[in-house]
Amino acid sequence: MPRQSVTPPPLEYDADPSRFAVDTVLKRDVFSTVERGTWTDRHGREWPAVRRRWNDVSLWFAPIAYQLAAHEIHALEKVTRTGVTTPLLAVGKRFLVRGWIDGAPLQIARPAGDMHFFHSARAALLTLHRAGYVHNDLAKQQNWLRGADGEAWLMDFQLALPFSRRSKLGRVLAYEDLRHLLKHKRTYCPDRLTPREKKVLATKSLPTRVWMATGKKVYRFVTRRLMSYSDTEGRGPRVTQVGPRIADALASHAAVADVHMSDFQTLGGKVGLYAFVAPSAPVTADALRAHLAATLPDRPHLDHLQIVPALPKGPDGAVRDDLLLLIARNQIEMLDQLSGSEAVRLQVAEIARGRLNLTDRITRPAA
Repeated sequence: MPRQSVTPPPLEYDADPSRFAVDTVLKRDVFSTVERGTWTDRHGREWPAVRRRWNDVSLWFAPIAYQLAAHEIHALEKVTRTGVTTPLLAVGKRFLVRGWIDGAPLQIARPAGDMHFFHSARAALLTLHRAGYVHNDLAKQQNWLRGADGEAWLMDFQLALPFSRRSKLGRVLAYEDLRHLLKHKRTYCPDRLTPREKKVLATKSLPTRVWMATGKKVYRFVTRRLMSYSDTEGRGPRVTQVGPRIADALASHAAVADVHMSDFQTLGGKVGLYAFVAPSAPVTADALRAHLAATLPDRPHLDHLQIVPALPKGPDGAVRDDLLLLIARNQIEMLDQLSGSEAVRLQVAEIARGRLNLTDRITRPAA
């Protein structure tokens, strides 16, 4: 089916931010805030949309935020009508608005065995390259969206760059775009990799090998140590640092068999922590919270602690983080579609019935 069933309105510049009505905060990091909502065009028509704004970033990060935004705007101006991403609708002072499409990022959609998705993704990537751009950030699963139409969509063009196939660097960047797509195919459709694709996966470009050995270590030191920034889709240090400490403390209780941490946006627009605990013996949430307070004297805040019969797991034995994340965020509409088996569907439905976060519309005043 066509990617764009509705022709978007003409792109607006110098747009008024008050015409975007915020519904949900999707992401917040040191460089921008991403919000889902409704955009009203100059003719009064309403469009489901996403706004990225960088109007309240710290002065320390403002130059980088502006540069990232400029990259995204320039790229979307060129590729917005190719059908590989949602259209750019408006650009204003320190914000941009782009269309919204129903779907789920790759780490939640988990398209195991879905070769249609990967054929679509390969075609989308080829179209992007033919339009003269490389994405440059496709290792992140959240930058791939599996639409409700089953098609692959590319997201987040902050690092996208124009390139020429006559340029050696351009060909290397395009090659790395493809290699990152094939890494995802290896994760979800490993038995469908062709010999040529396996060769590409095994052969990193020279700039990538240099980056992995040198630049990436510097990048991680600067972003994680100096900037306290974790590139986890805006989830931040509460998820990457505090969450594991809480999980370890809960797991040390004699009556706990398994623990999994998820996160969600709170009413205050901050990151909340949600613990799913599978016990090995009868235990109450109050007893576990008391144990947590005694084990961690600094008493980091845990928003929700839900005791569940067992954690849902995939065929490989890994906890289904995607399903628990949707429950923690009270976004349960896609649980049946993503469960994969009847046993997991029933297990997850029981957990969802007992969920503790019933707020899924985190609103903020329009900037």
